[in-house]
Amino acid sequence: MHHANHYYGHSSVLARYCGLDDEESPRIHGYLQHGWNIGDGLAPDHEYDPGTPAFLWSDRTRRRAWSLGRRPGYTVGAPWAYLLAMRPVTEEQPRAGTLWYPFHGWEGQQVVGDHGRLIAQIREVETGPVTVCLYWQEFRSALLRRRYERAGFRVICHGYRGGRWRDLDPGFLDRQLTELRQHRRVAANRLCSAVLYGVLAGCEPAVYGDAMHLDGETSAFGGQERIRSQWAVLHGEHPDPRASRQAAVEELGADRLLTPDELRALVGWPPRERR
Repeated sequence: MHHANHYYGHSSVLARYCGLDDEESPRIHGYLQHGWNIGDGLAPDHEYDPGTPAFLWSDRTRRRAWSLGRRPGYTVGAPWAYLLAMRPVTEEQPRAGTLWYPFHGWEGQQVVGDHGRLIAQIREVETGPVTVCLYWQEFRSALLRRRYERAGFRVICHGYRGGRWRDLDPGFLDRQLTELRQHRRVAANRLCSAVLYGVLAGCEPAVYGDAMHLDGETSAFGGQERIRSQWAVLHGEHPDPRASRQAAVEELGADRLLTPDELRALVGWPPRERR
């Protein structure tokens, strides 16, 4: 169905969970939420075909989508939560430092903000080594990469998210999980999927610093003011880890995961062969 279903290897993660070939990125018969947001779970730049099923991360998002006419909608949990279920921690490894995610743009809008000011804020708050993870667009800017490197930070990119059924990357989330499990903290200047992922992966969260903005950004569904108010437990330099984890579980639907057979039936994949 929609090409965004394959962003970040989401369809591949779900296929792996269901026992299918995760290299083929099978079609999902509906819209799969591909990032955390405070609206109906679907990207605002994607056209919605009425009556097409929407597979959403949390029940809160499903109810919000239903109220906006996005029906039918189903709560399935985030692909990230399924990945963690498939890659449980067998032996806790030492963690050190912070994995920091600066707010980023996308193909349709560039981010506007003061990276120098953000670097100064990071150096003031973080006490251990810092790894800065840039989105692929920002990472390809050698000038921006070097600004963070000159500040003493390790700079990485998890990869390209894929698009229009091309350059798909089934290993994107696996690399992200490996990185997060090496760090004690996860931080960003806006609450985002990566922070929620890090909390679920055992990191202490932080959301602080210059929030930046997108060129031509509009405050849909209440914008940053609503986010800071409704999810206050995840904001600050040192939020409460227990409250943060409960919020991450709810937003990622980690307590609402389906069985492989249930998921297969819901997204239109063939049932598992019985022996």
